[in-house]
Amino acid sequence: MLRPALKRASYILALILMFLIGAELQSNGFIEEMLGYQEDVVYLTGQHIELVAISGGIAILIAIPLGVLLSRPGLAHIAETAMQGLNIGTTIPTLAILALSMSLLGIGTLPAVFGLCVASLLPIVRNTYTGLLEVPAHLREAAAGIGMTARQMLLQVEIPNALFVMFAGIRTALAINVGTVPLAFLIGGGGLGELIFTGIDLDEPVMMLAGAIPTALLAIVVDLLIAMLAFLIVPKGVNPLR
Repeated sequence: MLRPALKRASYILALILMFLIGAELQSNGFIEEMLGYQEDVVYLTGQHIELVAISGGIAILIAIPLGVLLSRPGLAHIAETAMQGLNIGTTIPTLAILALSMSLLGIGTLPAVFGLCVASLLPIVRNTYTGLLEVPAHLREAAAGIGMTARQMLLQVEIPNALFVMFAGIRTALAINVGTVPLAFLIGGGGLGELIFTGIDLDEPVMMLAGAIPTALLAIVVDLLIAMLAFLIVPKGVNPLR
């Protein structure tokens, strides 16, 4: 009983703080200055969402099958080696990945999508792999006992029971993706990074925040949308939120 009450109190406190901060910004004329960038924010937010959707979608399409493949008993001997390879890829700074992709693919959307996709792979692969391995053994034994094939067991038993963990990886990857997209501006990819980095270069805090605040809000919205999708899709028995 105490935990829900604390959660509600924290939400109320956050709303009060947001209201007070908004009132202070309004009194200083800060909001009016930010509204001067409204058209730029709308246009660049569209570019931002497009980059997240394309690179995140490609990462999901690659990472989930890869995680499923590595979880199979026949590839157990190379699974951790492959994971370490992906770990090495994530230790390279994202800006360096974008620079390398620019040197290979030129300037524009294509190298940005490639670099963002690479940066998003590991959380999804790792969570897919871990979620499938953590499916209780008795469920596999029961499925085998009623004559399920390996494919039927994967689709009807293992993946449904691993979905919650898989969605956690997708949420992490897309949150990272949204926060990384501003760097794509540096290689001609567009997005809200144009306002952020131009504001830094020109020493214009309002311009910088006009890009930074929508980026932060977009990350929160994407995380909430994926959480809602997980709530709707993941079966009740394996979803701790239900």
